[in-house]
Amino acid sequence: MCLIVFAWQVIPGMPLIAAANRDEFYDRPATPAAWWEDHPQVYAGRDLQGGGTWLGVTRTGRFAALTNIRAPSEKRSDAPSRGALVADYLTGQTSAREYVDLIATNAGVFNGFNLLVGDCNELIWFSNRKNDDMRNGRPLTPGIYGLSNDLLDTPWPKVVRTKAQFASLLCQGAPEEAYFEMLTDTTRTSDCRLPKTGVGIELERVLSAVCIKSPNYGTRVSTVVQLHANKVAVLNERAIV
Repeated sequence: MCLIVFAWQVIPGMPLIAAANRDEFYDRPATPAAWWEDHPQVYAGRDLQGGGTWLGVTRTGRFAALTNIRAPSEKRSDAPSRGALVADYLTGQTSAREYVDLIATNAGVFNGFNLLVGDCNELIWFSNRKNDDMRNGRPLTPGIYGLSNDLLDTPWPKVVRTKAQFASLLCQGAPEEAYFEMLTDTTRTSDCRLPKTGVGIELERVLSAVCIKSPNYGTRVSTVVQLHANKVAVLNERAIV
């Protein structure tokens, strides 16, 4: 994923609602969200190149999602696929806290990432990029959050804009369709507000949209996830043409 906005323990009876876009090269093979044959409790898409996934849920209400940290100068070609971090949590049995403790020791072998793992009872954000955020690796408190390709709630324009729209939709009790519409926004940020992540001004412009469109890279799927206190988790996905 490259953009996730989510509300944690804000809506009674629905501990988590999240809306997300997955941005990727168009030629990277993947399957749409479905029940996994080798792990029937997991519902998620699958990265056929790396073998993992970017976001998913389970029949028992486990949830995990990941965004990459955009830091081209730090990227290593020999690093393992970050999608395994999501897949391993979804297919495992450990609690979110236990899982974060388990992966933290060797998290440096991966290129930079943000990981969300949890269930109806707790949700944890963990990043292997050095930071002083006291929330890193600890259960999140109730609230509305946003993640793109930097640390949690880094105020990139598209994160700020989408969080505000997301909060408004929550207050209105909007239908799921409205969240998907929110994720189709192709508006690019003005140059004076662009983050500087080391990819050059032209690419920064392209990547500044909520829904990215370019010749070989862009938003491939949008997803809305709901974890319910007394019902099975719901994950709906739409391919972006």
